[in-house]
Amino acid sequence: MPATAERTEARAAWLLSAPALLGLALFLALPFALAVALSFTNLQLGSPLPLELVGLEQYARVLADARFRQALGNNLVFAAVVVPVQTACALGLALLLHGRLRGRALYRAAFFLPVVFPLALVAVLWVLLYAPGPGGPVNRALALLTLGHWTPRDFLHDPAWALPAIMVTSIWQGVGFQMVILLAGLQGIPRHLYEAAALDGAGRWARFRHVTLPGLRNPLVFTALVTTILAFRLFDQVRIMTRGGPAGATATVVHEIFEAAYVRAQAARASAMTVVFFLIVLAVTLLQRRLAAHRRWAG
Repeated sequence: MPATAERTEARAAWLLSAPALLGLALFLALPFALAVALSFTNLQLGSPLPLELVGLEQYARVLADARFRQALGNNLVFAAVVVPVQTACALGLALLLHGRLRGRALYRAAFFLPVVFPLALVAVLWVLLYAPGPGGPVNRALALLTLGHWTPRDFLHDPAWALPAIMVTSIWQGVGFQMVILLAGLQGIPRHLYEAAALDGAGRWARFRHVTLPGLRNPLVFTALVTTILAFRLFDQVRIMTRGGPAGATATVVHEIFEAAYVRAQAARASAMTVVFFLIVLAVTLLQRRLAAHRRWAG
């Protein structure tokens, strides 16, 4: 290809990418750079104190903060449970709806519908479902399933049940997104691979293990990465359903950043939390990608 044509294509590529790059710079790079700069100060909104550089003092306070560590632990537990469970549920639904099932288009729409709903609406709906006492829908359903042996619980105000309750809400709301991605991946697996495996005498489990899973490797890695990032961004459900309680059992890092910035007006501390949290999520994401690449190489 002539050099002139290459320069023309490169110029066209930069021109077409310019709006997206500008948006990334204005709404991601610039705010993050501002957060990094503020994290080295003592800025507190509405305070008469003069703005001063305090170095790494805000980071030391954040890392020593028991509430921040508890919130980070809640995030890690939430991600460790929700990512594999939601992915497994989505894979099961995708396999079920990929087969010959009467009315599967209706089922696909029904499972995907919660993804369309705003998270605030989903959270309010599940607050009603988790209503305490024997009259609450979830308590009543569990009592029926256990033939009356279930003791009614106040899910959202019990430290042992609050975070699992939010996990169930998040899995229900997000499983449809993963299901659609995996359905698209299933439709991209060549049919002749299944036919060749069947001719070789492979059963259903063998075909799933040696044909379906390798064919879904990239969609599974993509959905796991996206779900992990969304799990660390958990905020709406916590803010509406429990406000971080009871006793910090459901507090997340994003919720703590919100509290520091908008409730306690500690802008510098919130900025330091943002930077620390960004580095942690980046490290987890890179580790997850490295593990996925290792499995791809090993397979």
